[in-house]
Amino acid sequence: MSFFDKVKQGASDAAKKAQQTVEITKLKAQISGKEKDIEKLCVQIGTAVYRGHQAGNIAANEQEVIDCCRQADELQAEIRMLEERIKMTRNEKTCTCGKVVALDAKFCPDCGAALAEEPRAENTVGEIVVICNQCHTENELNAKFCVSCGGGLNSTAAEATY
Repeated sequence: MSFFDKVKQGASDAAKKAQQTVEITKLKAQISGKEKDIEKLCVQIGTAVYRGHQAGNIAANEQEVIDCCRQADELQAEIRMLEERIKMTRNEKTCTCGKVVALDAKFCPDCGAALAEEPRAENTVGEIVVICNQCHTENELNAKFCVSCGGGLNSTAAEATY
């Protein structure tokens, strides 16, 4: 592998890592928003209970409290899904003991439990490729010749896309 191929590979790896960081940041922002919504629901629950207490009939506001609790449960489920997406983006999974490990780990380093084999997500979004100027086929970043037409791929004959 030549120096320039190593530089290209490094740039490709950096671009993938940057995209992963952006995706995780977006997911964490969504989680934060949902957590704030849950806090608002908790305030509504407390307000409803206190109003019932003041009226001398806490049961009168029971349906409002139940509705808020259901909404909070739905938000918690959405948060768990977002956290799973973060783990998939990072190529991680969770053991039954709660330890987060690499997706390809076969045993938990904390409890020693065997971990189920999970398929890796096909993550090609944001991949840097070289487009052949002759036939417009996508080629790997370090390709010297087009896989479709055999034309040469160099800095003047190809363009990188994101």
